[in-house]
Amino acid sequence: MQQGFDVVIIGAGPAGSSAAILLARAGWSVALVEKQRFPRRKVCGECVAASNLPLLDALGIGRAFADAAGAPLRRMALMHAGEQVVADLPAAMDAAHPWGRALGREVLDSLLLDQARRSGAVIFQPWLVQAIEGGPGDWQLQLRKAETSESCSLEARVAIAAHGSWEALPSERDEARAMRRPSDLLAFKANFRHARLDQGLLPVLALEGGYGGMVVGDDGITTLACCIRRDRLDAARRERPGLAAGEVVERWLRRQCLGVDAALSSAQREGAWLASGPLRPGVRLAASDRLLRIGNAAGEAHPIVGEGMSMALQSAWLLCARLLAAGSATEAASADRHARIAAGYAADWRHHFRQRLFIAASFAQAASRPASARLLMTIAQRLPALLTVGARWSSKDRSAIDAASIRRMTPTAAWHDRPTTTPS
Repeated sequence: MQQGFDVVIIGAGPAGSSAAILLARAGWSVALVEKQRFPRRKVCGECVAASNLPLLDALGIGRAFADAAGAPLRRMALMHAGEQVVADLPAAMDAAHPWGRALGREVLDSLLLDQARRSGAVIFQPWLVQAIEGGPGDWQLQLRKAETSESCSLEARVAIAAHGSWEALPSERDEARAMRRPSDLLAFKANFRHARLDQGLLPVLALEGGYGGMVVGDDGITTLACCIRRDRLDAARRERPGLAAGEVVERWLRRQCLGVDAALSSAQREGAWLASGPLRPGVRLAASDRLLRIGNAAGEAHPIVGEGMSMALQSAWLLCARLLAAGSATEAASADRHARIAAGYAADWRHHFRQRLFIAASFAQAASRPASARLLMTIAQRLPALLTVGARWSSKDRSAIDAASIRRMTPTAAWHDRPTTTPS
């Protein structure tokens, strides 16, 4: 079976589904390929900064998001060992959406994917990409259904990678496997009921050999997520032989940070610990890319600043603005125009996200080393407002997509008003 499309998008997370919605509404034929069934849990801090809420409105899921998400996030805390400093989060520039919220990825991703389907995208799920060949104007993809031996071929003028940073494409898998290092950061996440954590508070955890965060999201569920160095995890596992990695991480977190221990004192974990990684913070796109990249496939910041969702959603909008300005997929895939789109988008991406990567890397380094973490806590205790300033430096209060761009890319108010229910 062979099918042709204007664009094929690999990965149906927030970046991929957002791009599918925008392009399908503009009349492009869109194939969206996702290897996992939804809803599915995913390692993620699950915070959506306020700067993204106008984008969710424009994509048609704003009301459903608001109905399902946790309380507005107005305050942040820095926790280290037995100490804690609380400060205000900066309000966003959009007065209608001043505060971020938290929503589980099993809900958010399903809302966006459902909207992509309703916008006209053809969903291939669960399908695996086995091979990618060709180039702009003539991409050829070989797919295999994840649960059977069924296969199919797709042709597309434009191809967009929107997969996770540790979900390498076929041509990248050998390189990814060869990059194992003791300093690798491995990500873990678990959900808890009845945790003792204030709604609307976003604690950041400074840990020896890592960092983390907690938040209360939808249905009163508290998410605890962290990143831990591979060598630190190996040492902790040697202390607890036979214990699962997630259990070791939970004990490590409670021992490292009394704020975590207090929050979990009466909590009940829901489901198993999830793990993923290693994280590869940095930029992965280039001006010369033939395969266009959004979300973590384009670049990734240390998740300590909670801007991963912002970079995913906003990068999709930045790329789609360039593609739609071409007028058609045929024109966008022409050699000269495609090169200009890739170069312009790469410049846009770096302009808007380079500072977030720098702030996140600096904060991650300081929080994960004992001496610098103690210094960070001392400074925060004397000047709590510096935490607010740091959140503002990481762009939590502003978006790469302005109101004029939103109106230009979503000109029909009917899209905003479509009722969207939370998928079961």
